[in-house]
Amino acid sequence: MATGINIKTYYDGAWHDGDRMVINAADHGAWLGTTVFDGARLFDGLSPDLEKHCARVNRSAEALMITPTVSTEDMVAMVREGLASYARNQPVYIRPMYWALAGDELGIVPRAGATGFAISLEEIPMAPPEAATTLTRTRFRRPVLEDNVVNAKAGCLYPNNARMLAEARSKGFGNALVADAVGNVAETASANVFMVKDGEVFTPVPNGTFLAGITRERHLINMRADGIKVHEAVLSFDDFHAADEVFLSGNMMKVTPVAAFDDTRYETGANANPVTRRVREMYWDWAASER
Repeated sequence: MATGINIKTYYDGAWHDGDRMVINAADHGAWLGTTVFDGARLFDGLSPDLEKHCARVNRSAEALMITPTVSTEDMVAMVREGLASYARNQPVYIRPMYWALAGDELGIVPRAGATGFAISLEEIPMAPPEAATTLTRTRFRRPVLEDNVVNAKAGCLYPNNARMLAEARSKGFGNALVADAVGNVAETASANVFMVKDGEVFTPVPNGTFLAGITRERHLINMRADGIKVHEAVLSFDDFHAADEVFLSGNMMKVTPVAAFDDTRYETGANANPVTRRVREMYWDWAASER
């Protein structure tokens, strides 16, 4: 079942209206979960960092031993062709994806060059600036490279994320603040995370357990250019309880303020979250400048 509406699918060399069937039951991706994807966004007629998202899906494919078959440049051109059929005010989620078609003699290792490719475009609204979420702890943790493909945006990682979200929601929260293998904060179940203390910004240092996202990187660049002190550091859950502001960073919604972490409440209201609001403002200004 699709998440959005007004879906268009690129498959087998052409764009098609609707959520087209693209994968067979015996495909390696359906059988053994060798699927990768990336997510970009169209909003206000803008598709910021589209090239980086298309390049990353090729790197993700290689991490899962899937042979990428479309260059970054060609993929960007395909996406732009599909987006041309949407109006400027339609917010679209852009999802290029690969999957393995076949395996080796045992069926386990993906066969080189046997690759499926598609792009899905779905109209999904952007959240309003004031839309906040809440966080809680989860017993589930981020894996490490030795036991999972944490260097890829891979579909096989998401059942673990789903367990985190389901546990958080069962406790009455919107998302989970997740630990890495040794118990330090890594990210949330669906996005990278930042905290603000005394006007300075902190985010978990990339340690190989989570993807340091493209939107996260863009926020770091924007904040440093604006003179905000930003630290990539080892952070504990106590650090987040002591924070003045917390916000999430992800492609789907770009910036999401956090209203609470377990029993810790962060200030809300018109004048609350000044750094979070500034980060969002800078992102939109930067995206418009790239038009």
